[in-house]
Amino acid sequence: MILLGVTVALVAAGFWYHDETRTRSKRGSATVEFESLHGPKERALASVSTVPWPMYGYDAQRTHDAFQFALRPPYRELWRLPEYGVIEFPPVVGYGLLFVSDLRGRFLAIETKTGSMLWHKQFDHCAAASPALGKDVIYMAYMQPHPCRRYPRSQKGFLVAMRFRNRRGVLYRGDHLAKILWRFRAGAIESSPLLVENRLYFGSWDGHLYALDVRRPDRPRLLWSFDAGSEVNSSAAYSGGSVFFGTDSGNVYAIDARTGRERWRASAYAHFGSRQYFYATPTIAYGRVYIGNTDGTVYAFGARSGRLLWAQPAGTYVYTAAAVWRHEVIVGTYDGKLIAYDAATGARRWVYDAPGAIHGAPTVLDGLVYFSTCARCGSNASRYAKRGSKGTYAVDARSGRLVWSFFDGQYSPVVADRKRMYLVGTAGVYAFAPARG
Repeated sequence: MILLGVTVALVAAGFWYHDETRTRSKRGSATVEFESLHGPKERALASVSTVPWPMYGYDAQRTHDAFQFALRPPYRELWRLPEYGVIEFPPVVGYGLLFVSDLRGRFLAIETKTGSMLWHKQFDHCAAASPALGKDVIYMAYMQPHPCRRYPRSQKGFLVAMRFRNRRGVLYRGDHLAKILWRFRAGAIESSPLLVENRLYFGSWDGHLYALDVRRPDRPRLLWSFDAGSEVNSSAAYSGGSVFFGTDSGNVYAIDARTGRERWRASAYAHFGSRQYFYATPTIAYGRVYIGNTDGTVYAFGARSGRLLWAQPAGTYVYTAAAVWRHEVIVGTYDGKLIAYDAATGARRWVYDAPGAIHGAPTVLDGLVYFSTCARCGSNASRYAKRGSKGTYAVDARSGRLVWSFFDGQYSPVVADRKRMYLVGTAGVYAFAPARG
C-alpha cells in the first residue's frame, strides 16, 4: 500500500513537472480585438522635418517603424563619431542635432550634417536609456552613480532636463553649453522617458511609474506616481489615453495617462509559481499590446481589455522590444533568431538566423528591418545565448532575406531623418546616406 502511494505521488510529480516546464502558446484571431487599420500613424510633415526621431521607438506607441523615411542601401558613409563609451540605447534626432548618451554618463549633442560635437555634458551616473526630445529641451534618465554596478538595487538616479536652444532659437555650442534646468530624483532610472503632450512618463528601480507635467520647462510638477510593486525597467508606451509598461514581476499594466489609475493588469505565464520579467518596452499597434518576456515568449494583449490574445515561443530570452510593419510583429532573441509573427494570429511568417544574440530592438526603415548582434550578451545566463560576431544587418521585412550588413553594432541599430541614417556601433555612431540620389 505504501509502495502504491509512493508510485502515485511520483507519477503526479512527473505530470506536474512536465506541465510546469512545457512550452505554452496560444493562437490568436483576426476577428477578436484586432484593429487592422490602426497600425503606425503618419506624423505631420512639419514635425518630421523638425524633429525626425523624438524618442526611443520613434513614436509614442514605440512602433520602431519610420515608414515616412525613404532610405535604402547601398549607402555611403558620411561621418563617424569617435568611440567614447558603450552605447546601449539609440540616440534621438531633432533641430539638426543628434543627442546620444553612453553608459558612463557622457551626453553629446552632434550636428547631423557634419558629425561635429556642439557640446557635451559629463554626469556622474550611468545611463542605459534613450533621451526624449521636446521643444528646445532634451530629457535624459540616469541610473546609479559610478561605477556601474547592478547592485544594490536601492541605488538612486535622476531624470534631467537640459535646454539646448536659447529664447531666440539659437543652438548652444562650444563654451555656451546647454543649460541644466532641473533634476527629478528617484530610484535608478533605466526606463527611456516618454513625452506626450507636455507630460513625461518614466519608470524606476524603486517600483514606480512617474508622470511629470513639463509644460513649464523650468518647473516640472509631479502629476502622479503609480506603485507597480516591482522594478520598472521597461519603458512606457502610449495610446488612446493609456500608458502601458511591463515590470520585473512579470506583469503588464495599462494606466490612465491623466489620473494614474490602473485600467488593467495582465501577466506572463508562470513556471513553478513565478514569472520572469518584462525588460522589453511594449509596442502598441492594431488595438493590441505586443511585448516580449525573458521567458522567451512574445505576448499580445488587448489594449482596451488586457486579455491575452496570443502568445508564441520565440527563443531562450526576449529582451528586444517589437517592431511592427504591415501586420507583422518582429522581435529578436538571445539564441540568435529574428522572427516575424502575424500580428493578428501570432503565426510565424519568417525566421532569420543571425550570427549572434540579439539584445536591442529592431528598427524598420523603408521596408527593411535593421538589427544588431551582440558577441557576449547572455554569456553568463542559465539558458543558451548564441555567441558570435557583432554587427548590424538589414533584412527584407516581407521575407527575412538579407539585404545589407555592416561590421559594427551591438545593441540598438539605427535611427534616421529624411536624409541620413545613423547607425549605433558598440561605442560610436556612423552617418550614412543612400549612394544614389
